[in-house]
Amino acid sequence: MAIQGPIPVSFDMVFPHGCYVVGQVEPVKDFDASTGGRFVQSRDKATGDPVWQVAVMDADPTVKAASKTVAVKILSVVQPVPPAPLPDSPFTPVEFDGMTATAYVGQNTGRLAWSIRARAMRAPRTVTATGTPAKSTSSASTKETAGKDLAA
Repeated sequence: MAIQGPIPVSFDMVFPHGCYVVGQVEPVKDFDASTGGRFVQSRDKATGDPVWQVAVMDADPTVKAASKTVAVKILSVVQPVPPAPLPDSPFTPVEFDGMTATAYVGQNTGRLAWSIRARAMRAPRTVTATGTPAKSTSSASTKETAGKDLAA
């Protein structure tokens, strides 16, 4: 089979209605290397870059409530910083660049799920007057969903 490893996807493919930061950027724990009270941050197998994650809320109105919040994994040498929040709004719109999707079978559900990774996090290129991210024209974006695990 020609498809091996992560599949490049655009931000618009994963979040066609945009998404909002709802958590802190945190290092991802390497469960195999961490022992007792010693925390070891996970590193990407291909690049060796540290792996970070941030919870985001999918703005798609058709997504079920239980699937709205996802963890996006970001590969970055330094801790990514979310964009500045919108004035007079509890929401911080965000976009991701360099996204990939990797399919796997969920251990608990036995269902197809997707792990989404990104290389960078940034403010949307444009935001509408209501604070909603405008449709992006970027095609080089991707995200990782550790929490969303886009179950099929």
